[in-house]
Amino acid sequence: MFFLLVNIPANAKWSLNGVTVAGGNGQGGATNQLYYPWGLCVDDDQTVAIADSQNHRIIQWKKDDTTNGQVVAGGKGRGNGLQQLNVPTDVLIDKMTDSLIICDSGNARVVRWSRRSGTTQGEILLDNIACCGLAMDDQRNLYVGDGVKREVRRYRFGENNGTLVAGGNGQGDGLNQLNGPTFLFVDRDYSVYVSQYWNLRVMKWTKGAKEGIVVAGGHGNGYGLSELFGPQGVLVDTLGTVYVADEENCRVMRWTQGANQGTILEGGNGQGAGARLVRPMGLSFDRHGNLYVADSNNHRVQRFSIEKAC
Repeated sequence: MFFLLVNIPANAKWSLNGVTVAGGNGQGGATNQLYYPWGLCVDDDQTVAIADSQNHRIIQWKKDDTTNGQVVAGGKGRGNGLQQLNVPTDVLIDKMTDSLIICDSGNARVVRWSRRSGTTQGEILLDNIACCGLAMDDQRNLYVGDGVKREVRRYRFGENNGTLVAGGNGQGDGLNQLNGPTFLFVDRDYSVYVSQYWNLRVMKWTKGAKEGIVVAGGHGNGYGLSELFGPQGVLVDTLGTVYVADEENCRVMRWTQGANQGTILEGGNGQGAGARLVRPMGLSFDRHGNLYVADSNNHRVQRFSIEKAC
């Protein structure tokens, strides 16, 4: 499933109170628990697949059963066997093959697991890659971020070298550089959006570009509306509005195209007791425009329902 480009009205709002759709029963490895959820994606039927990083598994939760999830990849302890994962940080659904594409970051590889019942192990798609984020376009090209080489490459299934589409010019804060790439998004024009943890910004690289454009953050480290502190999950809607999980600020922000500052959609009330979000990581929309957030340090996934535009 390539990332869903959703039609979101410019003045849309989301409920301030999220509903827990996965986890929320404390830190742990039971089927009703999560342990630092990282990336996630939502299928057409609102089933949520979650990279449950410290449980070394991918677990999916169906819309009508938020009591327990089902382990669909890994869950056999931390390791590098084909039946194991090691700190998975991102996951995609490939509808064409009915499989999961997983960023198995601790094993420095990208793996594929069939979603068909009875599957007990995955297959390696890419090896020796410091995978830090995944995306897929509508042509089923796979985009993979590399945190060591500080680059993003586009791969056709079956090829090993790929094509450089962002970064690849060493560590730095130049417009042709990446530093701490985390999550990715690809739009219908094949522009690649990259969150950069250490550069405190989200950048857009149009197809074939040699350098990117800052579309969120880039004004230093802080809590102001023009700033980001550890950007993670990133989404883009059909209007080009950017949504980003601002991890260290414990909030999700929205940046309209060309804006110098964003607005807070969710969270932003610190990490103490009663905080709505604590270190949010992955983001996903469902086809209705509801927003899903991996609320990592609360060990849960929250869904914020979209409200009718004012």
